[in-house]
Amino acid sequence: MYDLINQRLEFYDVSSDRLKDQALREIVQEIALYGLSKSDFFDHALFHGGTSLRIIHKIPRFSEDLDFMVKKPEPNFPWQKYVDQLEQTFKNFGIDCEIQAKGKFDSNVRQAMLKDNSITRQINLSFDNRDPRQKIRIKLEIDINPPKYSGEAESTLQFPYPHRIRHQDLQSNFALKISAMLCRTYTKGRDWFDFVWYVSKKVKPNFPHLTASLIQNGRWKGPHGIEVSREWLELEISRIVEQIDWEEAIEEISAFVSDQEIGTFDRWNNEFFILQTTKMMDYLDVRK
Repeated sequence: MYDLINQRLEFYDVSSDRLKDQALREIVQEIALYGLSKSDFFDHALFHGGTSLRIIHKIPRFSEDLDFMVKKPEPNFPWQKYVDQLEQTFKNFGIDCEIQAKGKFDSNVRQAMLKDNSITRQINLSFDNRDPRQKIRIKLEIDINPPKYSGEAESTLQFPYPHRIRHQDLQSNFALKISAMLCRTYTKGRDWFDFVWYVSKKVKPNFPHLTASLIQNGRWKGPHGIEVSREWLELEISRIVEQIDWEEAIEEISAFVSDQEIGTFDRWNNEFFILQTTKMMDYLDVRK
């Protein structure tokens, strides 16, 4: 099985330790998705977030975590049986695996990322003949009370063997990305990299899902809710753009992209992202 991993590495630029570690993490993510697909996991849950953009839609940046949401609220979701499936899958590929509960997480995991309505595990993996202290860590998180109105789709992945998974559609994924951009309390350059990518593809966010997410998780949470109009969205994104430290954003995203992509970040400033927002408004029609 380890030969299969080495063969997969041949498809990546591993010219630096940083890129090799990102490639290995992504291979592990793909193996994890394969392991989950061998169970009934995707009958109950959807893959979403930045890693889904990378693996399914080939966005040109790496991602750290595997994020899922249940299709309907399920407070007693049986996460442990799927964790057991993952452990066995990794063993079959010759990967030493330790899956920890939230209380035992590595201190580098941002606690701000862990939501109250989610079940979270951290996978610690040792392989590639590296120092055992140099483990690859991936956070697994499943939202057991997700915002309503998400759309879904199905895709076939080819590695390590062909398998089918269920995931959020792009419109719903974009909705959650905008929600994160508006609600996050720290700077995450990946948010803004993804935003530019979505706009370049002219993806329209799922507005009912966006509204539900903002009410559930954001500063708009309350009995009266909000009405997300085209004008409201332009105003709020523009407001957030003015608050971002772009040097900090560039530093955060740079660990996840190629050197060629890093060379494009000199244009990241308020004016650039206001322009991206304007471009989105040009193709956006919330009445449809």
